[in-house]
Amino acid sequence: MAGVLDSVNQRTQLVGQNRLELLLFRLKGQQLYGINVFKVKEVLQCPPLNEIPNRNPVVRGVAHIRGGTISIMDLNQAIGRAPLDNISECFVIITEYNRSTQGFLVGAVERIVNMNWEDIHPPPKGAGKENYLTAVTEIEGKLVEIIDVEKILAEINPLSEEVSAGVIEDGIAERVVKKHILIADDSAIARKQVSRVIEQMGIATTLMKDGREALEYLQGLVKQGKNVSDELILIISDIEMPEMDGYTFTAEVRNTPELKGLYIILHTSLSGVFNEAMVKKVGANDFLAKFNPDDLARRVNEQVIRMTGESMLEDQGE
Repeated sequence: MAGVLDSVNQRTQLVGQNRLELLLFRLKGQQLYGINVFKVKEVLQCPPLNEIPNRNPVVRGVAHIRGGTISIMDLNQAIGRAPLDNISECFVIITEYNRSTQGFLVGAVERIVNMNWEDIHPPPKGAGKENYLTAVTEIEGKLVEIIDVEKILAEINPLSEEVSAGVIEDGIAERVVKKHILIADDSAIARKQVSRVIEQMGIATTLMKDGREALEYLQGLVKQGKNVSDELILIISDIEMPEMDGYTFTAEVRNTPELKGLYIILHTSLSGVFNEAMVKKVGANDFLAKFNPDDLARRVNEQVIRMTGESMLEDQGE
Protein backbone atom coordinates (compact mmCIF):
# COMPACT_ATOMS: atom_id res chain seq x y z
CA MET A 1 0.00 0.00 0.00
CA ALA A 2 2.76 2.46 0.91
CA GLY A 3 4.35 1.92 -2.49
CA VAL A 4 1.12 2.89 -4.22
CA LEU A 5 0.65 5.98 -2.11
CA ASP A 6 4.24 7.16 -2.57
CA SER A 7 4.42 6.68 -6.32
CA VAL A 8 1.20 8.27 -7.64
CA ASN A 9 2.66 11.75 -8.16
CA GLN A 10 5.67 10.29 -9.99
CA ARG A 11 3.58 8.37 -12.53
CA THR A 12 1.29 10.98 -14.08
CA GLN A 13 3.27 11.55 -17.26
CA LEU A 14 2.17 8.48 -19.26
CA VAL A 15 0.49 9.99 -22.30
CA GLY A 16 0.44 9.13 -25.99
CA GLN A 17 0.52 5.65 -27.45
CA ASN A 18 -3.20 5.35 -26.51
CA ARG A 19 -2.14 4.18 -23.05
CA LEU A 20 -2.94 5.17 -19.48
CA GLU A 21 -2.41 4.08 -15.91
CA LEU A 22 -5.38 3.36 -13.67
CA LEU A 23 -5.35 3.65 -9.90
CA LEU A 24 -7.62 0.85 -8.68
CA PHE A 25 -9.72 1.30 -5.56
CA ARG A 26 -12.78 -0.07 -3.76
CA LEU A 27 -15.73 1.63 -2.12
CA LYS A 28 -17.77 -0.98 -0.24
CA GLY A 29 -17.50 -4.64 -1.05
CA GLN A 30 -15.28 -6.26 -3.66
CA GLN A 31 -16.18 -4.24 -6.76
CA LEU A 32 -13.11 -2.58 -8.30
CA TYR A 33 -13.14 0.98 -9.61
CA GLY A 34 -10.52 2.92 -11.50
CA ILE A 35 -9.36 6.49 -11.97
CA ASN A 36 -6.71 7.75 -14.39
CA VAL A 37 -3.48 8.39 -12.49
CA PHE A 38 -3.00 11.48 -14.64
CA LYS A 39 -5.79 13.17 -12.65
CA VAL A 40 -4.48 12.10 -9.25
CA LYS A 41 -2.35 14.49 -7.22
CA GLU A 42 -2.01 12.44 -4.06
CA VAL A 43 -3.44 9.50 -2.11
CA LEU A 44 -3.48 9.53 1.68
CA GLN A 45 -5.14 8.05 4.71
CA CYS A 46 -8.25 10.10 5.47
CA PRO A 47 -7.27 13.00 7.75
CA PRO A 48 -9.61 14.47 10.37
CA LEU A 49 -12.55 16.16 8.68
CA ASN A 50 -14.29 19.34 9.73
CA GLU A 51 -18.00 19.56 9.01
CA ILE A 52 -19.33 22.65 7.27
CA PRO A 53 -22.87 24.06 7.69
CA ASN A 54 -25.47 23.48 4.98
CA ARG A 55 -23.13 21.16 3.10
CA ASN A 56 -24.21 18.79 0.39
CA PRO A 57 -24.65 15.38 2.08
CA VAL A 58 -22.08 13.87 -0.29
CA VAL A 59 -19.43 16.24 1.12
CA ARG A 60 -18.39 14.54 4.35
CA GLY A 61 -16.35 17.55 5.42
CA VAL A 62 -13.26 19.57 4.61
CA ALA A 63 -9.64 18.69 5.34
CA HIS A 64 -6.54 20.84 5.70
CA ILE A 65 -3.97 19.32 3.35
CA ARG A 66 -0.64 20.83 2.29
CA GLY A 67 -1.65 24.26 3.52
CA GLY A 68 -5.00 24.29 1.73
CA THR A 69 -8.60 23.39 2.51
CA ILE A 70 -10.14 20.66 0.33
CA SER A 71 -13.69 19.33 0.23
CA ILE A 72 -13.85 15.57 0.77
CA MET A 73 -16.66 13.84 -1.13
CA ASP A 74 -17.93 10.36 -0.30
CA LEU A 75 -17.66 8.62 -3.68
CA ASN A 76 -19.93 5.75 -2.64
CA GLN A 77 -22.65 8.17 -1.56
CA ALA A 78 -22.14 10.27 -4.71
CA ILE A 79 -23.18 7.33 -6.90
CA GLY A 80 -26.38 6.80 -4.93
CA ARG A 81 -25.26 4.31 -2.30
CA ALA A 82 -24.81 4.33 1.46
CA PRO A 83 -22.14 6.53 3.05
CA LEU A 84 -18.81 4.89 3.77
CA ASP A 85 -18.28 3.75 7.36
CA ASN A 86 -15.25 4.19 9.60
CA ILE A 87 -13.92 7.28 7.84
CA SER A 88 -10.64 7.18 9.77
CA GLU A 89 -9.86 3.85 8.10
CA CYS A 90 -10.71 5.10 4.61
CA PHE A 91 -8.48 6.79 2.05
CA VAL A 92 -8.73 10.06 0.16
CA ILE A 93 -7.78 10.40 -3.49
CA ILE A 94 -6.85 14.03 -4.16
CA THR A 95 -7.68 14.92 -7.76
CA GLU A 96 -7.80 17.89 -10.07
CA TYR A 97 -10.88 18.23 -12.27
CA ASN A 98 -12.31 21.23 -14.04
CA ARG A 99 -9.77 23.72 -12.71
CA SER A 100 -10.34 22.76 -9.07
CA THR A 101 -8.92 20.35 -6.51
CA GLN A 102 -11.14 17.96 -4.59
CA GLY A 103 -10.80 14.81 -2.52
CA PHE A 104 -12.77 11.60 -2.98
CA LEU A 105 -13.30 9.34 0.00
CA VAL A 106 -12.88 5.65 -0.89
CA GLY A 107 -12.83 2.46 1.14
CA ALA A 108 -9.48 1.06 0.02
CA VAL A 109 -6.77 1.74 -2.56
CA GLU A 110 -5.39 -1.28 -4.39
CA ARG A 111 -2.65 -0.67 -6.98
CA ILE A 112 -1.76 0.99 -10.26
CA VAL A 113 -2.10 -0.85 -13.57
CA ASN A 114 -0.81 0.11 -17.01
CA MET A 115 -3.44 -0.27 -19.74
CA ASN A 116 -4.30 0.48 -23.34
CA TRP A 117 -7.33 2.67 -24.05
CA GLU A 118 -8.43 0.04 -26.57
CA ASP A 119 -9.11 -2.28 -23.63
CA ILE A 120 -11.40 0.27 -22.00
CA HIS A 121 -14.94 0.27 -23.34
CA PRO A 122 -18.12 2.33 -22.98
CA PRO A 123 -20.62 1.07 -20.39
CA PRO A 124 -23.00 -1.66 -21.58
CA LYS A 125 -26.05 -0.24 -23.32
CA GLY A 126 -28.30 -1.84 -20.72
CA ALA A 127 -26.69 0.22 -17.95
CA GLY A 128 -29.19 3.04 -18.53
CA LYS A 129 -28.71 6.77 -19.00
CA GLU A 130 -28.59 7.52 -15.28
CA ASN A 131 -25.58 5.35 -14.45
CA TYR A 132 -22.41 6.95 -13.13
CA LEU A 133 -19.98 5.18 -15.45
CA THR A 134 -17.99 6.49 -18.38
CA ALA A 135 -16.26 3.20 -19.10
CA VAL A 136 -15.56 -0.36 -17.99
CA THR A 137 -12.63 -2.72 -18.40
CA GLU A 138 -11.46 -6.13 -17.23
CA ILE A 139 -8.33 -6.80 -15.22
CA GLU A 140 -7.34 -10.36 -14.33
CA GLY A 141 -10.87 -11.54 -14.95
CA LYS A 142 -12.45 -8.85 -12.76
CA LEU A 143 -14.70 -6.05 -13.98
CA VAL A 144 -13.39 -2.54 -13.27
CA GLU A 145 -15.80 0.38 -13.42
CA ILE A 146 -14.62 3.90 -14.26
CA ILE A 147 -16.87 6.50 -12.66
CA ASP A 148 -18.06 9.65 -14.45
CA VAL A 149 -16.52 12.13 -12.03
CA GLU A 150 -17.68 15.10 -14.11
CA LYS A 151 -21.28 13.99 -13.66
CA ILE A 152 -20.77 13.75 -9.89
CA LEU A 153 -19.20 17.20 -9.70
CA ALA A 154 -21.96 18.69 -11.85
CA GLU A 155 -24.57 17.33 -9.44
CA ILE A 156 -22.78 18.50 -6.30
CA ASN A 157 -21.67 21.89 -7.60
CA PRO A 158 -23.36 22.65 -10.93
CA LEU A 159 -21.36 24.78 -13.35
CA SER A 160 -23.04 27.56 -15.28
CA GLU A 161 -23.44 26.75 -18.97
CA GLU A 162 -24.46 30.31 -19.84
CA VAL A 163 -22.15 32.46 -21.96
CA SER A 164 -21.75 36.00 -20.60
CA ALA A 165 -23.31 38.91 -22.48
CA GLY A 166 -21.05 40.38 -25.12
CA VAL A 167 -18.80 37.33 -25.49
CA ILE A 168 -20.50 35.89 -28.58
CA GLU A 169 -19.64 37.94 -31.65
CA ASP A 170 -22.63 39.42 -33.48
CA GLY A 171 -23.38 37.55 -36.69
CA ILE A 172 -21.01 34.68 -35.88
CA ALA A 173 -23.53 31.96 -36.74
CA GLU A 174 -24.41 33.52 -40.09
CA ARG A 175 -20.81 33.12 -41.21
CA VAL A 176 -20.91 29.34 -40.80
CA VAL A 177 -24.56 28.51 -41.40
CA LYS A 178 -23.73 25.35 -43.38
CA LYS A 179 -20.99 24.12 -41.05
CA HIS A 180 -21.00 22.42 -37.66
CA ILE A 181 -18.69 21.55 -34.76
CA LEU A 182 -17.75 17.97 -33.91
CA ILE A 183 -17.64 17.25 -30.15
CA ALA A 184 -16.04 14.06 -28.80
CA ASP A 185 -16.31 13.27 -25.08
CA ASP A 186 -17.10 10.11 -23.14
CA SER A 187 -18.95 12.00 -20.40
CA ALA A 188 -22.59 12.71 -21.25
CA ILE A 189 -22.49 15.68 -18.88
CA ALA A 190 -19.41 17.13 -20.59
CA ARG A 191 -20.98 16.69 -24.04
CA LYS A 192 -24.09 18.49 -22.81
CA GLN A 193 -22.05 21.35 -21.32
CA VAL A 194 -20.07 21.94 -24.51
CA SER A 195 -23.02 21.57 -26.87
CA ARG A 196 -25.06 23.97 -24.75
CA VAL A 197 -22.41 26.68 -25.23
CA ILE A 198 -22.24 26.10 -28.98
CA GLU A 199 -26.04 26.13 -29.27
CA GLN A 200 -26.11 29.57 -27.61
CA MET A 201 -23.88 30.72 -30.45
CA GLY A 202 -26.42 29.47 -32.98
CA ILE A 203 -24.02 26.86 -34.38
CA ALA A 204 -24.91 23.22 -35.04
CA THR A 205 -23.08 20.37 -33.27
CA THR A 206 -22.44 16.67 -33.86
CA LEU A 207 -21.74 14.59 -30.73
CA MET A 208 -19.53 11.50 -30.42
CA LYS A 209 -18.76 9.51 -27.28
CA ASP A 210 -15.10 8.65 -27.94
CA GLY A 211 -12.19 9.19 -30.29
CA ARG A 212 -12.75 6.04 -32.32
CA GLU A 213 -16.39 6.93 -33.00
CA ALA A 214 -15.35 10.46 -33.98
CA LEU A 215 -12.63 9.18 -36.32
CA GLU A 216 -15.02 6.72 -37.97
CA TYR A 217 -17.49 9.56 -38.48
CA LEU A 218 -14.83 11.68 -40.20
CA GLN A 219 -13.70 8.75 -42.33
CA GLY A 220 -17.32 8.23 -43.33
CA LEU A 221 -17.53 11.79 -44.61
CA VAL A 222 -14.40 11.18 -46.68
CA LYS A 223 -15.88 7.99 -48.16
CA GLN A 224 -18.96 9.98 -49.16
CA GLY A 225 -16.68 12.21 -51.20
CA LYS A 226 -17.18 15.25 -49.00
CA ASN A 227 -14.57 17.89 -48.32
CA VAL A 228 -14.52 17.63 -44.53
CA SER A 229 -13.09 21.14 -44.14
CA ASP A 230 -16.25 22.44 -45.84
CA GLU A 231 -18.36 20.55 -43.28
CA LEU A 232 -16.64 21.36 -39.99
CA ILE A 233 -15.67 24.57 -38.23
CA LEU A 234 -13.49 22.71 -35.73
CA ILE A 235 -13.32 19.65 -33.49
CA ILE A 236 -13.55 19.84 -29.69
CA SER A 237 -12.18 16.63 -28.20
CA ASP A 238 -11.70 15.33 -24.69
CA ILE A 239 -8.39 13.56 -23.99
CA GLU A 240 -9.54 10.72 -21.73
CA MET A 241 -11.88 8.48 -23.72
CA PRO A 242 -12.38 4.72 -24.03
CA GLU A 243 -11.42 2.91 -27.23
CA MET A 244 -9.26 5.82 -28.46
CA ASP A 245 -8.02 8.79 -26.44
CA GLY A 246 -7.85 12.36 -27.66
CA TYR A 247 -4.10 12.25 -28.30
CA THR A 248 -4.37 9.21 -30.56
CA PHE A 249 -7.46 10.60 -32.26
CA THR A 250 -5.62 13.84 -33.05
CA ALA A 251 -2.59 11.97 -34.35
CA GLU A 252 -4.82 9.82 -36.60
CA VAL A 253 -6.52 12.92 -37.99
CA ARG A 254 -3.16 14.53 -38.73
CA ASN A 255 -1.97 11.36 -40.47
CA THR A 256 -4.99 11.30 -42.81
CA PRO A 257 -4.47 13.56 -45.85
CA GLU A 258 -8.16 14.44 -46.22
CA LEU A 259 -8.43 15.39 -42.52
CA LYS A 260 -5.06 16.81 -41.53
CA GLY A 261 -6.10 20.45 -41.96
CA LEU A 262 -8.95 20.27 -39.43
CA TYR A 263 -8.73 22.60 -36.42
CA ILE A 264 -8.65 20.61 -33.16
CA ILE A 265 -9.05 21.86 -29.60
CA LEU A 266 -8.28 19.37 -26.83
CA HIS A 267 -10.78 20.22 -24.10
CA THR A 268 -10.06 18.36 -20.90
CA SER A 269 -10.31 18.34 -17.14
CA LEU A 270 -6.61 17.37 -17.01
CA SER A 271 -5.75 20.92 -16.04
CA GLY A 272 -3.13 21.33 -13.34
CA VAL A 273 -0.79 18.46 -14.29
CA PHE A 274 -1.39 18.64 -18.02
CA ASN A 275 1.70 18.33 -20.23
CA GLU A 276 1.13 20.96 -22.94
CA ALA A 277 4.08 19.66 -24.92
CA MET A 278 1.94 16.64 -25.73
CA VAL A 279 -0.58 18.87 -27.51
CA LYS A 280 2.13 20.06 -29.86
CA LYS A 281 3.53 16.57 -30.30
CA VAL A 282 0.26 15.11 -31.60
CA GLY A 283 -0.56 18.20 -33.64
CA ALA A 284 -3.55 19.70 -31.84
CA ASN A 285 -4.13 23.40 -32.50
CA ASP A 286 -5.12 24.40 -28.99
CA PHE A 287 -5.73 23.21 -25.44
CA LEU A 288 -8.54 24.40 -23.18
CA ALA A 289 -9.12 23.30 -19.60
CA LYS A 290 -12.73 22.40 -18.72
CA PHE A 291 -15.11 24.04 -18.12
CA ASN A 292 -15.57 27.76 -18.76
CA PRO A 293 -18.37 28.77 -21.15
CA ASP A 294 -16.85 32.16 -21.96
CA ASP A 295 -13.41 30.72 -22.77
CA LEU A 296 -14.98 28.09 -25.00
CA ALA A 297 -17.16 30.61 -26.83
CA ARG A 298 -14.16 32.88 -27.40
CA ARG A 299 -12.16 30.04 -28.98
CA VAL A 300 -15.05 29.28 -31.33
CA ASN A 301 -15.36 33.00 -32.19
CA GLU A 302 -11.66 33.11 -33.02
CA GLN A 303 -11.77 30.06 -35.29
CA VAL A 304 -14.84 31.28 -37.18
CA ILE A 305 -13.12 34.63 -37.77
CA ARG A 306 -9.97 32.85 -38.94
CA MET A 307 -12.06 30.86 -41.41
CA THR A 308 -14.19 33.70 -42.72
CA GLY A 309 -12.31 36.97 -42.30
CA GLU A 310 -10.22 39.03 -39.95
CA SER A 311 -12.87 41.42 -38.69
CA MET A 312 -16.55 41.10 -37.98
CA LEU A 313 -16.91 44.80 -38.79
CA GLU A 314 -15.82 44.30 -42.39
CA ASP A 315 -19.10 42.53 -43.19
CA GLN A 316 -21.00 45.49 -41.77
CA GLY A 317 -19.20 47.97 -44.05
CA GLU A 318 -17.48 49.78 -41.17
